[in-house]
Amino acid sequence: MTRAGKSRSLAAVPVLFLSACGLLPPSTPDTSPAAPPRASAPHGQAYPQLLARAGEFRALLSEQQRAQLHQPYTFENAARWHTYPQADLHEDGRLGLDLGTLSEQQWESLHVLLATAMGSAPNQGADQLRQHLIADDHLHSIGAGDAYGRGHFRLAFLGEPSETGLWQLQFGGHHTAVTNTYRDGRLIGATPSFRAIEPRAPFEYQGTTYEPEGEELRAFQAMLGSLTQNQKDAAELRSGHLLLGPGNDWKFPDRREGVPVASLDAGQRDLVIAAIRTYVGDVDDVSAAAIMAKYERELDATHIAWSGSTALNDTGDYVRIDGPSLWLELQLEGGWSTDEPHPHSVWRDRVTDYGGTRP
Repeated sequence: MTRAGKSRSLAAVPVLFLSACGLLPPSTPDTSPAAPPRASAPHGQAYPQLLARAGEFRALLSEQQRAQLHQPYTFENAARWHTYPQADLHEDGRLGLDLGTLSEQQWESLHVLLATAMGSAPNQGADQLRQHLIADDHLHSIGAGDAYGRGHFRLAFLGEPSETGLWQLQFGGHHTAVTNTYRDGRLIGATPSFRAIEPRAPFEYQGTTYEPEGEELRAFQAMLGSLTQNQKDAAELRSGHLLLGPGNDWKFPDRREGVPVASLDAGQRDLVIAAIRTYVGDVDDVSAAAIMAKYERELDATHIAWSGSTALNDTGDYVRIDGPSLWLELQLEGGWSTDEPHPHSVWRDRVTDYGGTRP
């Protein structure tokens, strides 16, 4: 399969959306907030806010756009996420609305919808998605190919957003997948959640420096760096690679490998929790707190493992956190658009992946 071929031109980046993200050039007045709006979690009284934002976005679409946005809820559709650019996926590509067709007003509404559905902390949730869009725009701007850019991301509603019933908010593009599954007004599955980034190093775009996924990588490095030599030996795998990436659904290993978190000291355990939180914090704040509480209750039965190097700097370096529910893994992949390795990571849940939906 090819990567990022020159399939079509990048859609123009809407001015209003740039304004909302604080990305306008200095010569253009910018009176909007620099960060995405904070949003309440989609639980209880706040869930109607998510439905309202979804309805407002849908109302702005043409009939053809709405037909693209709404897709049936099936496992096959829920599993159509990937790390590759859309142009490289061909008939197996993402479903949903092509964001390259959005007007400025539609981009604004989408931005508010995502801010309502995702976490509110800087560098996580909605802000992280914003930076992923910028990273893809950056790749296009440096000549990586016309398949890069926010115009090639897609959004789908699998099922009908409603007060009752089952549906999924699916958002994704190159290096990004959000699969939030809701039932009867509650988030019942925040995974699979895939994040990767290239370039890995901080980059500048339109006068601002960005480093999406930097916190995640440093948290893993700190966790592994805290291990004693005996602990490193116990946690080392013979080889490691991303086991549960796109298409590898419900294939969790039967046996956990590595060193048990129960054997770590308090400071080391805190570093494990900090690494987990950098991923769980991508979902809405209330849901994230509930998920973290579950993972912390299961911490003593959780294991960490690694292969390659604990520095997590070279192609092939790998790290995993595996618990009764939690599955979290990261691997450094070789560069496609730059000369340096870049991280690919996936967060899954042994119980609530896809909200529990199976093939």
